[in-house]
Amino acid sequence: MSNPVLACYSLAKSYLDGTSKITVLHHVDLEVNHAEMVAIVGASGSGKSTLLHLLGGLDKPTQGQVVLNGKNIQQLSEREKCQLRNKYLGFVYQFHHLLPEFSALENVSMPLLIRGDHPHVIREKAEYLLEQVGLQDRTKHRLGQLSGGERQRVAIARALVSDPLCVLADEPTGNLDPANAERVLQLFFNLQKACNTSVVMVTHDPLIAKQAQRVMRIEEGKLNVLPV
Repeated sequence: MSNPVLACYSLAKSYLDGTSKITVLHHVDLEVNHAEMVAIVGASGSGKSTLLHLLGGLDKPTQGQVVLNGKNIQQLSEREKCQLRNKYLGFVYQFHHLLPEFSALENVSMPLLIRGDHPHVIREKAEYLLEQVGLQDRTKHRLGQLSGGERQRVAIARALVSDPLCVLADEPTGNLDPANAERVLQLFFNLQKACNTSVVMVTHDPLIAKQAQRVMRIEEGKLNVLPV
């Protein structure tokens, strides 16, 4: 692919367990194109989440490089990495990682507040995204007043509010009942298309993976393409 928004080359990750070396990923290559959805599947412990953390610059590879919008993030300072993540990446997790002391609106606003956008722009964009996920009447509610499905919709709005080039999603519906999971997932897919952003999604569910344009499987630390 040419000019990928996010890529990794010869990416490897190992850990030391006492005197033993455990290799989780072996020389992984991946390029994600503009507005493309890539699903990554694999057994528990296969390295799916590790790969996502490396792609997001949340962990350091043992070797190889991660390139976000043309920049090798390993060559950046921690401050520069944070700025790059804030500008170009969105994150959605199985457990939403929202801040319980803040309202839905404040949680969605957080990436733009960190970036230092104008308060009027922040409020307008956060309210718009909450409306898109059907929570326009819940903007002032805190987490304790929201259902699990509503919390995950807030997390999706937060991931998209900064107009990221790519969203990294780690089992985004894994903590929801089937009915809620389906509603949240379809909402996520619709917003991904509307916002024209790329997505790399880790999932254990082959039915979810089939909705992506490209499906990759991690086995024995290696990433392989599967037919869609």
